[in-house]
Formats: sequence, C-alpha cells, structure tokens
Amino acid sequence: MHESKHNMCSLWSAPTCERINARITLPSSKSLTNRYLVLAALSTKSTQIMQPLLARDTTLMMKALQKMGTHIVGDAKQLTVTPGILQGAHIDAGLAGTVLRFLSPLSALATGNTIITADPPALRRPILPLVEALTKLGIDISTTCASLPLKIAGTGNVQGGYIELDASASSQFISGLMLSAPKFQHGLEIKHVGNPLPSKPHIHMTLTALQLAGVACQTLGSDHWFIPPTSIDLPNVQVEPDLSNAGPFLAAAMVTAGTIQIDNWVDNPHQPGSQFLTIFTQMGASTHFKATNQNFKQCSLTGPLGITPIDLDCRNIGELVPTLAAVCAFARGSSYLHNVSHLRGHETDRLQAICTELAKINISTELSAHDLTIHGNPSPLPNLTDEIVIDSYHDHRMATFGAILGLKIPHLKVANIETTYKTLPNFPQLWKAVINE
Repeated sequence: MHESKHNMCSLWSAPTCERINARITLPSSKSLTNRYLVLAALSTKSTQIMQPLLARDTTLMMKALQKMGTHIVGDAKQLTVTPGILQGAHIDAGLAGTVLRFLSPLSALATGNTIITADPPALRRPILPLVEALTKLGIDISTTCASLPLKIAGTGNVQGGYIELDASASSQFISGLMLSAPKFQHGLEIKHVGNPLPSKPHIHMTLTALQLAGVACQTLGSDHWFIPPTSIDLPNVQVEPDLSNAGPFLAAAMVTAGTIQIDNWVDNPHQPGSQFLTIFTQMGASTHFKATNQNFKQCSLTGPLGITPIDLDCRNIGELVPTLAAVCAFARGSSYLHNVSHLRGHETDRLQAICTELAKINISTELSAHDLTIHGNPSPLPNLTDEIVIDSYHDHRMATFGAILGLKIPHLKVANIETTYKTLPNFPQLWKAVINE
C-alpha cells in the first residue's frame, strides 16, 4: 500500500462542525461523463455533452481521446465532441481506472501503437484479466510484469466474437469491452467467470449508455451479455449529477445530527450513490423530497442524534465504503460491511487504509478476507489536543473520508486533500463553504 509522506505533500486543516445546516448542488457524474466521451468519439456524428464534469479523470480522458484524433471543444456547460480517424498515441491515465480500462480496448480500433502509462500508485491497479481478454481476441497487447505501461498495436480492426474473463477485481473490465464492442466486426459476447462481480450497477450504467447510443445490447444471463456490431449514434446528452459525490455531504449531516439539502437529486439505481439515502435511513436519518422539475428533485436528509450501526452487503456499492466507514466510526456499536475485498485494488488498498486511519482516532476495526468490521464510538477522543494527520494515499475517497472524521475530531488534518480534484475539483472550498453556511 502506498502511504503519503507528510513532509512531501500539503496538510489541510479539516473544519469541525457542531451541526451542519446547508444546501448544495451536486457536480456532474465522472462515470457518465467518461462513458459519454468514449461513445461520442466512436459515434458517426458530432455530439453535444451538456453539463460534463471537468475534473482530473475526465480531463485525462479528453486529452487521451484528442491525442487519438477526436476533436473536443467547449467548457463545463457544454462539450462538442467530433469523432475523427483513430490513431495510436501516448496516453497518460493518471489514477483514472476508466481511462486505463476503457481506452485499452478502444486503442485496438486505432491505427498504430498506443502506449498507456499512469501515476505510480496506479501500478497496483488490476489490469491483467483485461490484457488476457484482449489477447484472446487477437489484439497485440503487451505489459511489463502484468502492470503498466501497456502497449497496444492497433490495426483499426478487431474481429470480436466470444470472450470469457474474470472481472471480479473490477467491473470496469466489462464496461471497457462493452463500449468498444459495437465497432468490432462481429460484436462481442462477454461472459464473466469467477468470483461474483463487484459494482454491477456500473455495468448497467454502461449498458444504458450504449442503448442510448442506439446499440441493442442483449443480456443473456446474470453475467453474460452480447453487444452487437452496429454504428454508434450518441444523441446530445446531459450528464446527471454524481450521487457518489453526495456522500461526504450526506455523511456530514449524519455525524453532526444536522441537515443537508441537495437541490439536484436524481433517482437512478444505476448510480451506486443512490443507495446512500436507503443506508443512512437505516442508520437513523430522516429524508424529505420535493419535486422541482422533470429531471431533478430536492432532497433533504437530517442525521440522527445517535447513529445506528449497520450490517450491509457492499459488493455492488464498493465506492461508497470509505464514506460509510467514516459514519460507522461514530455509530453506537459495531458495523459489518460485507463483500468488500475488491476495494484492495483501487487507488490504494482502501480496506487497509481505512483500518490504519481509524486507528489514529482510537476506533478499532477487524479485517477478514472479504469483510470489514468497525467498532463505532460516538465520542472516540473527547480530550484530544494533539494534531492527527489522516493520510489520503493519493485516493480521493480517502481524502473525503478524512474530511468527514474532521467534523467531530478537532485538530485533524488531511494529507494531500488535492487528490479530491480527481472527481471534485473544488472540494476543499465547497466543503468549507457548506460547513460554514
């Protein structure tokens, strides 16, 4: 696990808060923005993407697609994406799993060599199952020690056909293949084999985006799909708010027994973040909705005076776990988060990171092969005077995890809060504005 060095990165003083009472508008979804960008690059005509998220992950995706021949202009209000002739390029994936795993199959549709590199922490992110799948499809792809950099020798033509792969380490292996599959000569039949798939809502998100682009995807079984060969015609689209990024703000209401109002909530079960309201209600919160327009509604969540611990299967909502763990730290008892082993392969080993950082505020945890137990304490350090530094591990979810802890723990600092720019480019400013509202 990569650990931040305090003397090599900035330390951000996390604000405390007795009881939050604020309202926010959520930024757009990174997951949807990057899916739409890839589909727009493969479309038959120009596409307007309204309200895209402009953050590090999406900027890296745009830069990569531009290097490969796609023309992209615009701003945070609207992007115009005009497809071009795909060509090999040198791509920097940063810490973005979507860039790494979505553009590996797409690179085979380009002409010439594509080399994909990334930030050092990304070297630990799983990639081998996707490399093996692409190799079985006849794509010339090579890697060093099952890690980056990747080199894909694109010919502009992929036969496609049938592929089995173990995507239990990341659903992005499936999504990446799906997005490019309509441009394969025979399409692609994909079957997952192995341990249960994590984060299946993201696969459904990919299928929905493909269907929006005119691709008649077929679900042949619970882990079995066929993406037919066809043209891609993504219409002009508006990117939904990112419900996962609602997590830290909803958590703020939970741990302070306060209220947060979100003005642009959208009901979309394909976004894992949609589960926050259900989970936090189980933990004692109350919610209220008010219709605002046909696309969004206003959602208010008020946290309880005492947080009820949870017993929860997290296989499909792994990205929510760091936020849930921060709330569980202040619960009245032990919480059990099951089926979270795939979190070891994110920007860092999130499970070990959570345990390490919670120990700093005297919250004990237990970690098994697949489950995480957090022994909550509403007042873990009532007499704390010493400074505590929560490492972010170059992981945006761990950075916001630290900010949530800081609401109740005085003198707490978060190392390298700037890593939140991955999906929330103005998080420090937005967080302080919400806390002080």
